[in-house]
Amino acid sequence: MELENKGACGRHCIKINDINVNFGSEKILENIYIHIHCGSLTVLIGPNGAGKSTLLKSILGEIKHTGNISFTDLKDNTKQKIRIGYVPQNINIEHDIPITVYDLFASYISNYPVWLRKNKKLYQKIYEQLKIFSIEDCIDKQVGKLSGGQLQRVLLSIAITPMPNLLILDEPVSGIDRNGVRDFYRIVSKMKEKYDMAILLVSHDLNLVKKYADKVILINHKILCQGTPEEVYNDANFKEIFD
Repeated sequence: MELENKGACGRHCIKINDINVNFGSEKILENIYIHIHCGSLTVLIGPNGAGKSTLLKSILGEIKHTGNISFTDLKDNTKQKIRIGYVPQNINIEHDIPITVYDLFASYISNYPVWLRKNKKLYQKIYEQLKIFSIEDCIDKQVGKLSGGQLQRVLLSIAITPMPNLLILDEPVSGIDRNGVRDFYRIVSKMKEKYDMAILLVSHDLNLVKKYADKVILINHKILCQGTPEEVYNDANFKEIFD
């Protein structure tokens, strides 16, 4: 994947303001405040059941919560509607289902009926988006026959069409081998630089998080600590959970 390095512009800021989620009388998330700047990779870590995926679903508006998410253009200090791209932990696709990558992609970004003859302009647009991740040769392949790494690249291509202000990745490397996981982190790191994109990722791979994250947030229903990987990994809360 050829991506030029541009660095963070510092012109955009995403604020997650006092997110709270309750299931009955149980507090799942409490007083979550996070600032995310463009061109940065922020990684959520924590034990199983800590509320990481719940936080992502709150940001996406999929579950009931209090608090809000704001997106500010710091250039003129104006609030704007945020565009969010999302790659889920997994998608359930039968191995033999006769849906191609083109069909899947087109169903997300166009109202053009995918069962009709391929739209040439749409086909070319999808081809170019897949090309960003060197996966364009899979455009006519059945989705169910893709490898885990190939499928994740396709989902990334869809998630950045159109280009989002915030890209959310919920443990996106499950089912991918070790080399594929490393490749995925390299791709994500280059994406934030080329597209000056804010990325929020949930991960359990503490070694790769330490290598690639700009900011780490340790969460266990509430934020226990946040900062650089070094700062968080040296925190007493981190050591209590992971040592």
